Amino acid sequence: MMYSIKMRCSKGGPHEKGGKHISGAERILREDEIEEELINVYRRAITHERGKPDFINLKIEKIDEDDIIYKKRLNINQHQVNSIEEGLNLAKDILKENSVSEESADNAIQNLLELEESMHGAMLFDKDSGERIDDNGIKGVRVTGIASADISKYKESLKNDGREGLHLEEALILASKIASCKGIVAELCWSDDPSYVIGYVGTKDNYERIPILKEEGNPIGGRVFFVDSNQLNDDYTLDDLIDYLENQIVLIE
Repeated sequence: MMYSIKMRCSKGGPHEKGGKHISGAERILREDEIEEELINVYRRAITHERGKPDFINLKIEKIDEDDIIYKKRLNINQHQVNSIEEGLNLAKDILKENSVSEESADNAIQNLLELEESMHGAMLFDKDSGERIDDNGIKGVRVTGIASADISKYKESLKNDGREGLHLEEALILASKIASCKGIVAELCWSDDPSYVIGYVGTKDNYERIPILKEEGNPIGGRVFFVDSNQLNDDYTLDDLIDYLENQIVLIE
């Protein structure tokens, strides 16, 4: 029997009432793993660098195991850059190597740089035209229903590399689900955690980790998914793509 655990926390009230996002987490676990992981996600909520929340939501929900699908974990490629400019140029080059037009890559980077607050989810851009094709504003498309098939990988990452290891593991799991989505060719992301300047480009096969994509202390982050609109039709629509991202339960092996 499997259960989904979701945590989200904010300051100044719930997100729906304008509260400032602090942190979130999701796990998919066996029943005997729930208690320990509830403590872990609670500690994450109350010790986050973005501040101490005054609203914490914990949700536990039973999952029908027939609804779960399993997808592969992306390969990790580590890159080295010495500045934000180098990091952004590298991100653009990787995107272009993965079927994203220069115009679309430039437009995505500019949109992320101009954000006045962090995205709640992702913006969807046409990979060729660079036009945004979702109409969700700052809310974007939020990917849920995702976790590692083996909870020990979370524990190992945290034990060996601390918060940075957990950052990498959770980003890798999320990017792996996104990569498995039909119609998405690539992803660009950097974190809203002020001290975490690392970002990445996700492709169909690889997690391209870039060590500098924003200024330290910058509390604004976001992500863009690049969509091949040629793969959308009457049988597989943009709504179907979004439904997979938001609702399909995926465990990453």
